[in-house]
Amino acid sequence: MGFMDKLKNKFKQNDEEEVSTKYKEGMTKTRNSFSGKINDLIAKYRKVDEDFFEELEEVLISADVGVMTVMDLIDELKMEVKRRNIKDTKDVKDVISEKLVEIYYGDDEADIEELNIQQNDLTVMLVVGVNGVGKTTSIGKLAHQLKSEGKKVMLAAGDTFRAGAIEQLEVWGERAGVDVIKQGAGSDPAAVIFDGIKAAKTRNADVLICDTAGRLQNKVNLMNELSKVKRVIEREVPNAPHEVLLVLDATTGQNAMSQAKTFLEATNVSGIVLTKLDGTAKGGIVLAIRNELHIPVKYVGLGEKMTDLQKFNAQAFVFGLFADMLEDDNEY
Repeated sequence: MGFMDKLKNKFKQNDEEEVSTKYKEGMTKTRNSFSGKINDLIAKYRKVDEDFFEELEEVLISADVGVMTVMDLIDELKMEVKRRNIKDTKDVKDVISEKLVEIYYGDDEADIEELNIQQNDLTVMLVVGVNGVGKTTSIGKLAHQLKSEGKKVMLAAGDTFRAGAIEQLEVWGERAGVDVIKQGAGSDPAAVIFDGIKAAKTRNADVLICDTAGRLQNKVNLMNELSKVKRVIEREVPNAPHEVLLVLDATTGQNAMSQAKTFLEATNVSGIVLTKLDGTAKGGIVLAIRNELHIPVKYVGLGEKMTDLQKFNAQAFVFGLFADMLEDDNEY
């Protein structure tokens, strides 16, 4: 049984079907672009040769998979095609899907997407990212998800500079049914986070999610501020923050990569929340982030609803990319 058949069978199971549906629907734009181009390529070339690989390279780059990642992937594909003695281009689809999953996980286990939640102790998460990427929205959706898993969640409104940011977080706190710790606009973010930690300990919260400012145009100040916030957290809760989640907007493509590099300089980013994946045809950015920055994508935004922030799953992602081909049973 080929890899794509295994994916199809896996996501037909009841417990996996909801996940596969969300990825399939949320990745429509990327799939329409990606699958269509691969199908065109397979129709154009009957045999696997250098010209086929050159055009495949272009298809992958146009999906924002990232030049370095594409080069790695093409090398892997060439070796695998030779090893399996594949001659017909339609048999390459299976190898592509398999290698995409392998490139994502590398030498890591499949649980790299899991959040580092502390057992019987307070988990502190720091959420960073520039203004406009969907940071506050992601915090609200994440709080909702963790609360629905039975955890007591609190939020700290550390983005004290952007107009309306505190109010926006309060609205999301109400929607998710969680408490928000805040001070007035213009307050010291580190002081707000300090208050948040004290309140979370007093109220026996399981998770404290801390919002932060995102004014990248003043990079030095922003990075100093994040470092200060991090020091306060480390002082109050040993080994915290347990997660530093960087929120990136998938629709900005390679610009998201440069943002990630800037934040990596200031803080130890442990995972990416990639928003608006449903709004772009360049979903390959997921693979570029993982392969070039060596940070796992932990959550992806696949729609507007509260439940549309999904734990990232590389197999479901690849299923979302190839769903139309998988449903065309005549090919198998």
